[in-house]
Amino acid sequence: MSRPPMGWNSWDCYGTTVTEQEVLDNAAFMAEHLLPYGWDTVVVDIDWSDPTAKPHGYNAGAPLCLDEFGRLVPDPGRFPSAAGGAGFGPLAERVHALGLKFGIHVMRGIPRLAVDADAPVAGSSARASQVADRDNVCEWNPDMFGLDHSRPGAQAYYDSTLQLYAQWGVDFLKADDMLWPYQAADVEAYARAIERSGRDIALSLSPGRDLSLSRLEHLREHATMWRICDDLWDRWEDVEANFARFARWAPHAGPAGWPDGDMLPLGRVGIRAERGEPRDDRLTPAERRTLVTLWVVARSPLMIGGDLPSSDPATIALFTNADVLAVLESTGNREVFREGPLVLWTARGADGEGYVAAFNLADEPLEVVLDSRNVDLPAELGTVEELWTGTAVKTAPVTVQEDTTRGVAPGSTAIPVSLDPHGAVLLRHTRGAR
Repeated sequence: MSRPPMGWNSWDCYGTTVTEQEVLDNAAFMAEHLLPYGWDTVVVDIDWSDPTAKPHGYNAGAPLCLDEFGRLVPDPGRFPSAAGGAGFGPLAERVHALGLKFGIHVMRGIPRLAVDADAPVAGSSARASQVADRDNVCEWNPDMFGLDHSRPGAQAYYDSTLQLYAQWGVDFLKADDMLWPYQAADVEAYARAIERSGRDIALSLSPGRDLSLSRLEHLREHATMWRICDDLWDRWEDVEANFARFARWAPHAGPAGWPDGDMLPLGRVGIRAERGEPRDDRLTPAERRTLVTLWVVARSPLMIGGDLPSSDPATIALFTNADVLAVLESTGNREVFREGPLVLWTARGADGEGYVAAFNLADEPLEVVLDSRNVDLPAELGTVEELWTGTAVKTAPVTVQEDTTRGVAPGSTAIPVSLDPHGAVLLRHTRGAR
């Protein structure tokens, strides 16, 4: 996989309450408008088994829908095609028919209701009460007990859930409450269960608060992608905080595994979500462009959080710029400069293109002149284009240090850049005549 996963997730717009029809509406929009650009995965986020799900939080003691083996199954009220024991199979089939992949969210552990009922564990002589770890529970979601991985039935429980998901046709699994604190045994057990399922299923781990690079090799061995932050919402402070995290993690992104800056909270969000009321996201146009630019140059997975059919065309246009998205296939992606409000990233394209992303973290506009050799470009440049606008950048060779090119060394080329407050530009250099 030369690009990180790209798709849509129901959390930012529908929270715990998304319905089958809303999933299908977003899938149809993606297939028609975004699939040609690489967006191909539709993910149903948390609490799809709760018939009493409500906006703005979770229900303690929710009457989750379970099968006879204590495995969560979709609420047929919100997912009518799941009736009669069909699970997510019919919905996944309809998503696949659109040329897309189908994903679901799961919580670490075993449902408390399964433990209360002492349900049998499929493929094992164990019962739910024997494999539950009642002391290792999620601090923010009340639905699950942990699993005691010293007992063979714990692995059997995960194996049975993955067999069910594989039967449904699941392609992507977002496993939550895995990284804070770091649940190494569960990470390994999920990876093992996926392998035993016989289906190629991408494994995404969340949330990533306080995640250390010391976990890198373990994550690469067992997961497709992993969060490097807590939930990200449509606030500039959330976006800005990820600059430092991406600087740490992006050099390690690639086919061996993808550090994940969380979903893109862009477009129509908060419809029935955890936080806030229905709204178009609260970021400015410059901040939206900065968010996408940073995620792309850091090669983060891209999961759109806004409701696609009701998001404005300007937001959708952020996801359909093929030149910008091509940066996802670059290499050597790294932050090369950070001083005051100015942050610079560079990367190299497969055909020798040089990419430069310049960011302004300040609340005021910023005019800068970049030295070509300070951003991994040659002293003598060919064509430099700003990819969001598709316009050529007028560069100037510097033979003598001049006031107009302050900070650019003689023998380099000056690249003038204008940045909006909290704004970004994304440059591509290709060889050829200026």
